[in-house]
Amino acid sequence: MSTIKGRRSDATKEAILAAARELFASDGYERATIRAIAASAGIDPAMVMRYFENKEKLFAAAAEFDLRIPDLAGTPLDQIGARIAGHVLDRWDGDETLMALLRAAVTHQAAADRMLEIFATQLGPAVLAIAPDDAATRAGLIATQVLGLALTRYVLRLPPVTAMDRDAVVAWIGPTLQNYLTGPRPGVD
Repeated sequence: MSTIKGRRSDATKEAILAAARELFASDGYERATIRAIAASAGIDPAMVMRYFENKEKLFAAAAEFDLRIPDLAGTPLDQIGARIAGHVLDRWDGDETLMALLRAAVTHQAAADRMLEIFATQLGPAVLAIAPDDAATRAGLIATQVLGLALTRYVLRLPPVTAMDRDAVVAWIGPTLQNYLTGPRPGVD
């Protein structure tokens, strides 16, 4: 009997998280409410509170985002920027969690902190393996491009950026990422 209850509990929790991701992505953190999330999940708002305690903890759980950075060890050094650019597009096309995080990070400190944590713990080590000198700076610069691309393509839907196909985006962004990863530090001979 406890196994059935456990499965039902997991299903309820997943329904809440799916509804939360959808509403955080469409409405942003501030406008998404526990009541609306519960209604979308088809449950009582008290159940949302039971599982997640408050909106901030629900958002943190819903905003779990794995960049799934590929193993770059076998990639020729001069092709890593293009590989990362392609990966960003493949990974984030249609991902509601990314949109929710980006929208919320602009106005809500907990979301901004979550975004910083994701990039520091997932992107930082990948950059460190390629460019140990100035890895934090290089990872930060890569994040500016990746987040800027995601914001303009998936959240703001800037027409010139959304009109580009995958190969065109990789051709434009890849060299910039490559420079951030392997280019010389400005002002250093």
